[in-house]
Amino acid sequence: MTDTAPKARYIADFLRPAAIATPLIRVGAFGDGGYLLPNDLNGIAACYSPGVSRQSTFELDLAKHGIPSFMADGSIDGPAIDIPGSTFTRRFVGPEDTPDRMSIATWVAQTDPAPGADLLLQMDIEGDEYTTLAAVPDDLLDRFRIIVLELHRLPSILSKDISFQRARRAIDKLRSRFQAVHLHTNNASGTVELDGTQIPRVVEVTLLRKDRVTVTGPVTTLPHPLDRRHRLHQPDIPVPPAWLGAADQSAPGASS
Repeated sequence: MTDTAPKARYIADFLRPAAIATPLIRVGAFGDGGYLLPNDLNGIAACYSPGVSRQSTFELDLAKHGIPSFMADGSIDGPAIDIPGSTFTRRFVGPEDTPDRMSIATWVAQTDPAPGADLLLQMDIEGDEYTTLAAVPDDLLDRFRIIVLELHRLPSILSKDISFQRARRAIDKLRSRFQAVHLHTNNASGTVELDGTQIPRVVEVTLLRKDRVTVTGPVTTLPHPLDRRHRLHQPDIPVPPAWLGAADQSAPGASS
């Protein structure tokens, strides 16, 4: 057994998507900025979207479903397009409040349109997602029905203990509450070979809260027909085989 094998099993068990009874729909552009979500949006009071950058088509499509968005990004002055019903804050989001950052708990407390109602989280914050999510209080995390994450630095997480432990604090909280229902590799970010497997540096994972999940079987083939490559002129990066199929194809997650 290699040093990375327990970590690889743990990450595979978290990322391996299940097929569910609720169909997936595409929300956002057919390219960068669009994601696949379960068609379970009714009753979601708002989307919280840290990491806006140049793309806001996801939030625009949610507005068409009657879901307002709260967006935050300290690197821009505002979204590239006008989003009906949206609110933008020029601050970064992180694990705690600082002069230029705010925690998700503070953000929601200041803006919550319907306390107690279900929420949606779409997060792309360039590697800060792990410490930020680990700091979210459990009762607030339980309110998110759907979470769409861009997960960065996966090769480092699999090969470096300090990176793995940092990520695990967030993943432990997520895997106890959510089921991965979709996974897409980012073909603009490349791969790193570890133990003979090409590991994508960045993936998009869609998580659905377990009380909303009816599993119908394993996902054995990706990309999904609604997926689109980030860079159209580059081939897709294949999903590692251990991240597909039935859960019993992989041993239990790492214990340390």
